[in-house]
Amino acid sequence: MSQFFSIHPETPQPRLVKRAVEMIRAGAVIAYPTDSAYALGCHLGDKQAADRIRAIRQIDDRHHLTLVCSDLSELSLYARVDNTDFRLLKNNTPGPYTFLLNATREVPRRLMHPKKREIGLRIPEHPITQALLAELGEPLLSTSLIMPGEDEPMVEPWAIRETLEHSVDLVIDGGYCGFVPTTVISLLAEIPTVVREGAGDPAPFEQ
Repeated sequence: MSQFFSIHPETPQPRLVKRAVEMIRAGAVIAYPTDSAYALGCHLGDKQAADRIRAIRQIDDRHHLTLVCSDLSELSLYARVDNTDFRLLKNNTPGPYTFLLNATREVPRRLMHPKKREIGLRIPEHPITQALLAELGEPLLSTSLIMPGEDEPMVEPWAIRETLEHSVDLVIDGGYCGFVPTTVISLLAEIPTVVREGAGDPAPFEQ
């Protein structure tokens, strides 16, 4: 049975944030709100938890899991970007975007596409997500909470708990946060490519 924390979406309670992070470090899979929709998350280094997320979503290792970071200070550790791409990232983060980037050697092979050295990176603008990341001190491994056979993410915390109470360890109720997943931008080539239109405005990346 999953735990259920009601955390204020604008002023997250430090006690509950700390407890959630303790659970993440201990191997928990959590459902949490972001600035685009609810997501599933776990500790970056926890293979078993990552496998549980893939099982919930029914996705294989060709589907990108995303590194959810607090800011661009963590970028250089996980991704290789040139000055032009860095300016694009700086001008459009935090926000409801996921960026596909060329991964550095610091990124474990199991987190990437089996035939491609690339990684998804996200810097969300949501107080609960940012509070979790600040307490954790490193990125979350994450993916949108879209159930198999569905096109849109789950939006109601009580429904998430009802559906996933035996699959996740914690549901964070942060209220309504939207039902549109992130806009996905590929920065793998010289020219940015909009892979999926979602909550973020794609205009800054269209040539």
